[in-house]
Amino acid sequence: MTDCGCDKAKAELEEFLHRELSEQDLQDIQEHLDGCEDCSTEHLVGLTLIQKVQRACQEKAPDELRASILAALDG
Repeated sequence: MTDCGCDKAKAELEEFLHRELSEQDLQDIQEHLDGCEDCSTEHLVGLTLIQKVQRACQEKAPDELRASILAALDG
């Protein structure tokens, strides 16, 4: 494998985080991240953001609020 470089790693970071690349591209970018502090920092920021959004999306409104909103929608 060859180092894909910062430009490619940063351009495809979102796809990398969501595993939306070919196996070869995933491996190339992972190899780059393993050796590049700047890109691995950006990767960590992206990963942290994804995890926080996933946790936030698991929260539910209180039952009373949900009932009130559903009743208003049925209006």
